[in-house]
Amino acid sequence: MYLSTTLIIVALSFFVEAAPRSLRSGFAIPISKRTRLHDANGFIDIAKLQRGVRHSITKYYLGFQAYQQNTGTRHPSAPLVKRSEKRGAGHETIVEPYWYGSIFVGTPPKTFTVNFDTGSSDLFLPSSTCDSSCNGHILYDTSESSTAYDSEAPFVLQYGDGSAVRGTLYTDDVSMGGYAAKNQTFGGATSYADGFTYPGWLPDGLLGLGFPTLSGYGAMPLFHNLVAQGILPTNSFGLCPSELYIGGINDQLYKGDFTYVPVTQEGYWQTNTDGIYLGGQKIAGTTNTIIDSGTAMILGDSKTVQAFYDQIPGSYPTGDGYYSVPCSFDSEISFQFGTSNFTLQPRTFNLGTHSDDPKACVGGIVANDDFGFWILGDVFLENVYTEFDVGNMRIGFALPA
Repeated sequence: MYLSTTLIIVALSFFVEAAPRSLRSGFAIPISKRTRLHDANGFIDIAKLQRGVRHSITKYYLGFQAYQQNTGTRHPSAPLVKRSEKRGAGHETIVEPYWYGSIFVGTPPKTFTVNFDTGSSDLFLPSSTCDSSCNGHILYDTSESSTAYDSEAPFVLQYGDGSAVRGTLYTDDVSMGGYAAKNQTFGGATSYADGFTYPGWLPDGLLGLGFPTLSGYGAMPLFHNLVAQGILPTNSFGLCPSELYIGGINDQLYKGDFTYVPVTQEGYWQTNTDGIYLGGQKIAGTTNTIIDSGTAMILGDSKTVQAFYDQIPGSYPTGDGYYSVPCSFDSEISFQFGTSNFTLQPRTFNLGTHSDDPKACVGGIVANDDFGFWILGDVFLENVYTEFDVGNMRIGFALPA
């Protein structure tokens, strides 16, 4: 049964901009980042990029399925047809752990590393009964915690290639930073899908920071549990490449003022961009967008993405939605929220040199028509300080310090 919260969506008609800076207390969780996008010769691994995109697509289908199960209605952004399955793609389970850090589980607390994913809502860890697919990871053992409870309820997170993360649901005390969520539901895996095995996957598990309606367990996500318990100084978290800040934002890691945009559809951290620009030229207007730390690239519809690359002399498609651009390309790319534009640094847009053409580099904006929205992943998030504000149902962006 889905656990509803007292949170409601407030329909915001306008953007709240230039909010004054205030000192907020909270706890910082240092983040490690790993990028495994290159082959042994230092060239960009196109096959690995393609698998990463297919994983993200599969993740969204899982989220849409959970949303319908929890609410009884189809998510407004869910496609009517699973296009990736229809064309035979989306069948590999590969995850790139771009943002990961430590949490603490049980009494006494035991440290686990998890990938922080704003594009999903559940927590899972490898359990002490996991098979060899969990080798190399720290294991969760109920016998080591006085606050552990085994629900004996099974869970399965099924992926398109037939592999899955499966196991049993537990509850225990789980801490993020200095805040402990009591009786937190999470999955203890007895087997891991290929994409979560060590050493390809460094974190022990995954922690979703999305909304309750996306929970495949029908349970309260960890951050929302902290909100419901009323123990946070501010019901938001800040994210940048070096840190996840629980209970507000870290004033030392951004400059200027925040631009806030409303969450337009509860479930994902979903909002609208007001424009996509290349070299000062507007490529697209208002665009339905999801902010997702669990996706490496920026994914957009093929028509707009092609129009984008058509404005770059020397660019050409390299297959599966990817494009190559001259490695010397450095025109300004920006995304507009309200009246503020946030620019991609060339180093984040340029993924690396193509093995077939030493003068060509692969661009971080990828065409995909599975969904009617854009996904702004790591390629975008590396360029901003982001506040995910549950209390006010909004997302804030500021320039990194």
